[in-house]
Amino acid sequence: MTGPIISEPTHKAESKRITIDPITRLEGHGKIEIFLDDEGNVANAYWQVPELRGFEKFCIGRSVDELNKITPRLCGVCPGAHHLASTKALDGVFKAEPPPAAKKLRELFYAAHYVHSHIAHFYALAAADFVLGPMAPAEKRNILGVVDAVGVNIGAEVIKHRSWAQKTQEMMGGKATHPVCGIPGGMSKPITEEQRAQVETWAKSTVDFAKFTAQLLTDVVLKNEDYLALITNPGIYYNETYYMGLVDKDNKINFYDGECRVVDQKGKEMWKFHPSKYLDYIGEHVEPWSYEKFCFMKKVGWNGFTDGPQSGIYRCAPLARINASTGFTTPLAQDYYLQMKDFFKGLGIEGPIHHTMVMHWARVIELVHAAELMLQLSQDPEITSKDIQTPPGEPGEGVGCLEAPRGTLIHHYVADENGITTDVNLVVGTTNNNAPINLSVRQAAKGLIKNWQISPGILNEVEMAYRAYDPCNSCATHTLPGHMPLRAIVRYADGSIYQDIKNF
Repeated sequence: MTGPIISEPTHKAESKRITIDPITRLEGHGKIEIFLDDEGNVANAYWQVPELRGFEKFCIGRSVDELNKITPRLCGVCPGAHHLASTKALDGVFKAEPPPAAKKLRELFYAAHYVHSHIAHFYALAAADFVLGPMAPAEKRNILGVVDAVGVNIGAEVIKHRSWAQKTQEMMGGKATHPVCGIPGGMSKPITEEQRAQVETWAKSTVDFAKFTAQLLTDVVLKNEDYLALITNPGIYYNETYYMGLVDKDNKINFYDGECRVVDQKGKEMWKFHPSKYLDYIGEHVEPWSYEKFCFMKKVGWNGFTDGPQSGIYRCAPLARINASTGFTTPLAQDYYLQMKDFFKGLGIEGPIHHTMVMHWARVIELVHAAELMLQLSQDPEITSKDIQTPPGEPGEGVGCLEAPRGTLIHHYVADENGITTDVNLVVGTTNNNAPINLSVRQAAKGLIKNWQISPGILNEVEMAYRAYDPCNSCATHTLPGHMPLRAIVRYADGSIYQDIKNF
């Protein structure tokens, strides 16, 4: 498939609705519905998710200690994030605090997971829009087109470093995809000195590759006036929301552990809470036209699809982590963070960065940070310790939380006295971002589609609004609407609509 199927009816009355189905270059399935007014401008637009995974329900009744092997099957892109979040939840269920060496092993594994995930998104899913341009033919806007444009040598470096990150996960996790290394209270096995040295070698090269990627972003995007005009246009890719991310005691970004920090549209800290208290702060709204829930800040409330202080909608993911923090703990990433801040200060922006496309820049800085963490942890003398397990206690309730590449990820389990799962709640990165993705798609559609002027390139620019979030709909689809949404369209022979029947 070279691109999405775009309905382009010949009758103006019918052409007031534009459907992009399927949407492309994301994990999972979805579509975009755009509705035009009589002048051919956008009245509204929706990001609709029609698939259902339902992991929250079919995990109930299973032995709770199986869940960190089951929930990684949500997704083939981010199983490492689900495995560790689930394992952390099991730490709580069995009241087993992992030893320091076990935590470091988990963090080393997780740094490699971030490297592979961010490389995959930047080069395979996002880069085509910048390297080739959003108006490039659909058959060119893919990883092969990117390699053709930047050269086979660079393509080989992309594949090599992502492979090394995957091999690190395989070494530590038992498998490169759907790992099995985490146990309640620790890790199943240590790494050897030979393995540690191998990861260190890979990590040194990965730091250099991450720096190369940061320079590539600078050269291709930040030095391109047309791209900058598109990215910084407040009428296209821009929404003022709350932001949430995990931070350490100094409010620095922490992928693995910490407290959830929420800032408002001006950057003021509003709430800071331990993940175990998430139900006091995060609400989940349901709409009948999507299988994904819509998260919001309970202290503000759900006030529909709007941004600003009166809306409880918040964002997670790379840019949100930067907005909700004071930067990074590793030196290179912190330098890049300060360069980003200085760039926007030059545009008169001192507080949070609300420009959605800057997600890509933030993601590249996080790639640098993850590579630095890989190197730091591989050089830690405690990383080969065999003291990596704490005996589990009696089963109960536990919440596991970390920063997945796509946003804050929460696993919440309740087990009975026999260790059988009685309740599961998952709040994944894309669930957190579901409402703001709708905002971003609508804003982009309104800013780009004017006076019936529509083209495949313009519709790809609308798709770029969700692509910035790197969404994973397979992870996020848990809710069943009140009834199965059904629609039947009856047309005349010439293609015009006779009757549109729907139950939602």
